[in-house]
Amino acid sequence: MLRIGLTGGIGAGKSTVSAAFSECGGIIVDGDVIAREVVEPGTEGLAQLVDAFGEDILLPDGALNRPALAAKAFVDDEQRAKLNGIVHPLVGRRRQEIIDSVSGEPEKDTVVVEDNPLLVETGMAPMFPLVVVVTAPVETRVERLIKRGMDEADARARIAAQASEEQRREIADVLLDNSGSQGELIEKARDLWYNRVLPLAHNIRTRQPVEITPRVVPYNPAWPDDARRIIKRLHTACGSKALRVDHIGSTAVAGMDAKDVIDIQVTVSSLEVADDIAEALAGVGYPRKEEITNDVPKIDGRSTVAEFDHTDDASLWQKRFHAAADPGRPANVHIRVDGWPNQQFALLFVDWLAANPGVQEDYRAVKQAALRTSDYVEAKEPWFLDAYRRAWEWADATGWRP
Repeated sequence: MLRIGLTGGIGAGKSTVSAAFSECGGIIVDGDVIAREVVEPGTEGLAQLVDAFGEDILLPDGALNRPALAAKAFVDDEQRAKLNGIVHPLVGRRRQEIIDSVSGEPEKDTVVVEDNPLLVETGMAPMFPLVVVVTAPVETRVERLIKRGMDEADARARIAAQASEEQRREIADVLLDNSGSQGELIEKARDLWYNRVLPLAHNIRTRQPVEITPRVVPYNPAWPDDARRIIKRLHTACGSKALRVDHIGSTAVAGMDAKDVIDIQVTVSSLEVADDIAEALAGVGYPRKEEITNDVPKIDGRSTVAEFDHTDDASLWQKRFHAAADPGRPANVHIRVDGWPNQQFALLFVDWLAANPGVQEDYRAVKQAALRTSDYVEAKEPWFLDAYRRAWEWADATGWRP
């Protein structure tokens, strides 16, 4: 089963996308519906709201007077935090109950869409293998809300009380622009569903990483943001078992041409820990690609940095290798042991490249030449053998430490 997060500010068009996903076969868990459900008359949630905000937030029949609550809860951050502190845990508990009741069929690519307007505020975004954010200009959203019968001042207050567009963009794997017509948005949603969501669901179910044809492209300013989202996702999945998670490889070097594949290194205390987190990584969209991978270079001699063992002892160069199941964001996840030479070199390599533009140009040329061969990785090895020595000489000279 694949769980994806869907969010967007009030008036952005999230409900339209949710309905489109439902028509495509998605199982919708609607945060707005749940939020209303947990404060119905007789519920624990409504009782807590009355205790916090007073009896005057109730209608004569005992139901919640939402405008009256909004008038009190949206006046400042303290009152809004009080509201969220009551409602969010109740919504989260009920959401989990619904998800647990979904019986995913073993041979079916089930997709649960968690429609949650507060995905930023709750900090839940890294829990999902894919987060879709629906966006629209603020003035367009205000105009839509007024057409629905909302007072303009209330509409602007509601928008201001929610996460900003910048905050939503930070968590978005996919941004769906709804500045046009509803029909255009529905087409975008359907295209996303069939070309990215369903393939991702299938790959997660079958534990199948995406296969990527190597191709060097110009530097993409979106790479650091993509890496930050992946890092948060991996941190959430691994918990304390990940000692650190870093963006490595060419895409981590500002301005450098690279393959459009984000490389991430997860540092752990042992290979046994790497094996322990394998299922957790697969669940958030990064299945294991190879059981055992060895990074060992064919080198002679040792680095002059005494605290690191730079021998060709294969036992010190092993790692575990995972790759993204998402066809829309290729990524490699290298799990290496803290202090081992391959873990150290991955960190060093980024800093060495960043500090040496000439080396960047050499590496770019090597990659372009390697693409014309039958084995991309093998063709780069001679350059890497020399690069390993030069990088550590630079580290010695500059006093570099990871």
